[in-house]
Amino acid sequence: MQQYTAFGSKPRRRCDIGTVSIAVNVALVCISAYAFLNMGSAELASPIRGVKPQQMRMRMAQNVAGGLAAAGIASMTAFGGANALTFDEFQGLSYNDVKGSGMANTCPVLATGTSDVKGSLKPGNYKFDKFCIEPTSFQVKEDVGKGKKEFIDTKLMTRLTYTLDAMSGQMKVGSGGAIEFKEEDGIDYAPTTVQLPGGARVPFLFTVKELDAKGDVSAFSGDFSVPSYRGSTFLDPKGRGAATGYDTAVATPAGGAGDRDELGKENNKSIKPLSGKAVLSIAKYDPVTGEVAGVFQSVQPSDTDLGAKVPKDIKVQGLWYAQLQQS
Repeated sequence: MQQYTAFGSKPRRRCDIGTVSIAVNVALVCISAYAFLNMGSAELASPIRGVKPQQMRMRMAQNVAGGLAAAGIASMTAFGGANALTFDEFQGLSYNDVKGSGMANTCPVLATGTSDVKGSLKPGNYKFDKFCIEPTSFQVKEDVGKGKKEFIDTKLMTRLTYTLDAMSGQMKVGSGGAIEFKEEDGIDYAPTTVQLPGGARVPFLFTVKELDAKGDVSAFSGDFSVPSYRGSTFLDPKGRGAATGYDTAVATPAGGAGDRDELGKENNKSIKPLSGKAVLSIAKYDPVTGEVAGVFQSVQPSDTDLGAKVPKDIKVQGLWYAQLQQS
C-alpha cells in the first residue's frame, strides 16, 4: 500500500529483546517474500514445471499471509505499521509528536494479554469502547477475463485519513464464547479513493456503520450500513441534486428525452444507503486492562454517483482494537 507521507521523528521509548526479535523476524519474512515475488518467469518455472508464474506468486503471498497470522497479532502489527504503539504510549504523546508522523492513522496495538480469548473472556454484557479499525489493504472486484471476476490489488490515493476511530457499541458474550456485537457511534466512516492498475479511480465511503455481528471469538460477522458517498445537497455539474437543484438537466425537457431509462438515474438522484458485510476475529485479550485486538475483513459497495452508476465491490482487510468494560 502506498502512503504519501514521510514519517518524522518518533518519541523515544523502551525496547526489549522480544520487540527486537519480532521486528527482525518480520523483516526477514518481508525480504524473503519480496525477493520471491519479484523473481522472473524463468526462475519461477525452474522449481515446479507446469505452474504459471502468477499462480506461484499468488500461492507464495497466501503462504506469507498465513504465516504472519499464525505468528500472532504482534507480528501482524509490526508488519502493517511502522508506528505501532500501545494505548498507553499514545496517551503519552504530544500534538507535535503526532503531527506529520502518520501515527494518527494507526490503531493501538496490544502488547500484553493472552491468545486464549475463549477461556479468558467471561460471559456478560460489555461496553465496546475506543473501537478502532485500521485497514492494511484495499482490493476491488474486477473482470479479469472470460467472464471471471476477482479482487485485485489497488493503489491508495487517499492520504493517511482512512482509519476509523473512537467508535463504541455493545457486546454480549455468552457461554461457550458466543458473541453478539452492535456498533453505535463514533467516527465510523472515512471517504477513501483507490486506483486500479489501468488508472481508473474508485471512490468509496469506508465504514462499518451500525454493524450488527454475531458469532464467536474466532469469527463474528454481520451486515452494516453504507451511507451515500455524496450528501443530499451535493449538486452535479448540471446542477442536479437529491434534495435541491434542478430536477433534470438544463435544456432537457422533463418527461421527454431527459427521462429515458438510460438518463433516468442521472436525473433522479438517490442517497439510499447500501449494505456491506464484515467479519471480525479476536486474536488477543487482556483481562486486566480489558483491551482486545484482532483482524477484520469487510466487503462493501463503492460510490454510485448518487445512484447513477453500478457500485463495485471493495474488499478491505486490516487490524482492529477496542476496550471492553463490563456493564
